Amino acid sequence: MIQPAILEKLEALPESLQTEVLHYIEFLSARYAEKPVGAEPKAEKRGGLGILKGKIWMSEDFDEPLEDMKEYM
Repeated sequence: MIQPAILEKLEALPESLQTEVLHYIEFLSARYAEKPVGAEPKAEKRGGLGILKGKIWMSEDFDEPLEDMKEYM
């Protein structure tokens, strides 16, 4: 159904533009030759919860007031 419409519009173009259309079709064919038609690129899987476990260290007295701030408390 779409091919006759494409051919009709292609025939209406000057030959120089028809050549450009051919080059674009070849580009698309080469680019998507490895992938099935309609296939979407897979998103790179990122880490989930706990991915940084063991890589972050926090002091035991993290919640304790700072020496510099004691006079304000």
